[in-house]
Amino acid sequence: ARYRIERAEEEGPFEESGIAGRVADRYIDEETSDGVAYRYRVVSIAENGMESVSAPSQPVWSSPQWFDLKLVGVAIAFLTLGGLIGFFIRSARKGVDLFVRKIAGLEAVDEAVGRATEMGRTLLYVPGTGYIDNIGTVASLNLLGEVAKKTAQYGTRIRVPNRDPVVYTVAREVVKGAYTSSGVPDAYDPESVFFLVQDALAYAGAVSGIMVREEPAANFFMGPFFGESLILAETGAATGAIQIAGTDQPTQLPFFIVACDYTLIGEELYAASAYIAREPLMLGALKGQDWGKFILMVILLFGSILAVLTGLDVGRILFSTTGS
Repeated sequence: ARYRIERAEEEGPFEESGIAGRVADRYIDEETSDGVAYRYRVVSIAENGMESVSAPSQPVWSSPQWFDLKLVGVAIAFLTLGGLIGFFIRSARKGVDLFVRKIAGLEAVDEAVGRATEMGRTLLYVPGTGYIDNIGTVASLNLLGEVAKKTAQYGTRIRVPNRDPVVYTVAREVVKGAYTSSGVPDAYDPESVFFLVQDALAYAGAVSGIMVREEPAANFFMGPFFGESLILAETGAATGAIQIAGTDQPTQLPFFIVACDYTLIGEELYAASAYIAREPLMLGALKGQDWGKFILMVILLFGSILAVLTGLDVGRILFSTTGS
């Protein structure tokens, strides 16, 4: 029915340490004192109350550990990924051309900015409706810096509405820094990055109003979006703007795909800033992560095949026939 685990110090009497269920195959004692020797025994208790007592174990004791050996695999993965990222960053800094597959939506960034410049209209950049602790928001702000650099070079007016005060503050500094790094700090308009409202649907309505009134030539929807995604994308499509969207929210991707000209799917959003900037640090990190994921996929594939062979008992047959 169950197991009762008993513990004794040195030559002292055994006392109950814990209970384990009938299907348990292990018990971890978390109440020991380091350096104190303990002996254990297991008492199996039947349904009718009958008990069987095992022979006592040899003395054992706990001690502080520098490393949790159960996490050795995590340490190996961490060191491998870190080594790959460091290797590719160093290669990029040496001038090695690191291949990154073409992403149609990012290839069209210059086209979108150029269209807004030629038409003399604004470029609207919506950095999502998430908060600053959302990785999608961070990726969107990274991409905003690269887009702002292009608008600074072409003299295009950019508009960045925000629904979160913290994101608004960061976005303002990102755009200001982009204009400064492009050598035209005086061209930066403090009013180009502004705060609207925190309610998501009210924010979507306000941004839609901007699109209808100002008719920007290009719309960027980058970052985490939720139910308001279709409202924004449909309104932008109705104004005839070229639209580039990207999100890591799978439920919102269909709306962007049908209503926008280009859509970045999932991790393409995270890779966007490295893809455009071609900065060695970001590009090397991107390549290192890609190789880390490739290695992980190979391990998963090999493990799956091995698990199938073991389950079908084919592995034992093969090894027995080869004499291994």
